[in-house]
Amino acid sequence: MARPLKLTVNESLQELEKRLNAQMSASSKERLQMLYWLKKGQVNSRKELVERLNRGEATITRWVNKYKQGGLGALLEVKRAPGKETIISSQAIASLQERLKQPQGFKSYGEIQQWLKAECGVIAAYKTVHKLVRYKLRAKLKVPRPRSNKQHPLAQEVFKKTLEMH
Repeated sequence: MARPLKLTVNESLQELEKRLNAQMSASSKERLQMLYWLKKGQVNSRKELVERLNRGEATITRWVNKYKQGGLGALLEVKRAPGKETIISSQAIASLQERLKQPQGFKSYGEIQQWLKAECGVIAAYKTVHKLVRYKLRAKLKVPRPRSNKQHPLAQEVFKKTLEMH
């Protein structure tokens, strides 16, 4: 026979049910579901929780210990790795944003790399600069399409007029 689970759930059934319905992440939902079942008396042992939640007994024990030590907040806290710090400082990013707003812009991401090195002393890889400018700052390089030297000066005006007619 499985040993009984001795855990006193401090929250009311209504509060647990409300939080369970409002929860967005699956991991938090599982943990709240465990508390809900324990409070309602539907589950009496770790073995039953293991079968219902399809989790290991060590995981259930870890969750129970978290709840005993820190309450609901500690149980629902999901720690995330901090990730790698960015090479380009926030001050350099701010000055780059200002420079990107200017009408002359940049011709290439390589030019942005050189500008960062000269102005801010930041040496960043091409990929880093591209991701920063394109996806984080949501900026596009301001480069006009190339024109032919052989093109007649009035050809563009004629084209625009004929385009408007259609």
